[in-house]
Amino acid sequence: MSTWTPGGEYSDIRYELSGDGIAKITINRPEVRNAFRPQTVIELSHAFERAREDPSVGVIILTGEGDKAFCSGGDQRVRGDSGYEEQPGSGVGRFHVTDLHVQIRRLPKPVVAMVAGYAVGGGHVLHVCCDLTIAADNARFGQTGPRVGSFDGGFGAGLLAAQIGQKRAKEVWFLCRQYDARQALDMGLVNAVVPLERLEEETVAWCREMLALSPFALRLLKASFHAAEDGLAGLQQLAHDTNLLFYGSDEAREGREAYKAKRAPDFSKFPRRP
Repeated sequence: MSTWTPGGEYSDIRYELSGDGIAKITINRPEVRNAFRPQTVIELSHAFERAREDPSVGVIILTGEGDKAFCSGGDQRVRGDSGYEEQPGSGVGRFHVTDLHVQIRRLPKPVVAMVAGYAVGGGHVLHVCCDLTIAADNARFGQTGPRVGSFDGGFGAGLLAAQIGQKRAKEVWFLCRQYDARQALDMGLVNAVVPLERLEEETVAWCREMLALSPFALRLLKASFHAAEDGLAGLQQLAHDTNLLFYGSDEAREGREAYKAKRAPDFSKFPRRP
């Protein structure tokens, strides 16, 4: 087991660091199977941003407290007629978690879901949005939306179809069945299944393999995988990352330095590549 150091103070989550490049974000509401309320999602978003801005962090693990559930989705106790209410009974609600989905997708570092127990409903969508999923042998996956009068027509449907095929994704949503870890592996929903007692060890091992690789190459790969699925926003992210790389080139520096020196840039020394 890795040794984790607290990296921030939160009420609904824990944010911890391994000391060798891994951040671990844990949904800490085991009494409700790690269901999220608005406060939970606000804290998750803050922790992901903290990990993004920390240059010592290269990979992020998302998990749930205990071995009973990764996340069981939105806390139905605070679900109102207009969404999930930050102040129960206020009548003013929203879907904070959809912003979190986008944040995970745009985050330029790999995010690994470490799943023990239930990953259902909105919790299932969270793991689908992560880049990789390592599952314990007690994990169970499924959607509950139509059973509780809800659905996810965005990443929860589209990404799931891209990962396991449209027919199978429709089965998951239309029937609201649950699938064990082995079934999830067979359909391509997870990357690996390990005994529960080895879940963190295996997940950390995968993270350390990625930490040994080029961080900018991983960043560009993640943006490339998402470019088509995320439309113009995905292309914009890829273009942004490519521009960051270009900024370090002699050609880009010539343009910048010429502007600062108030002279005409000389790009003649750079090849016009075929």
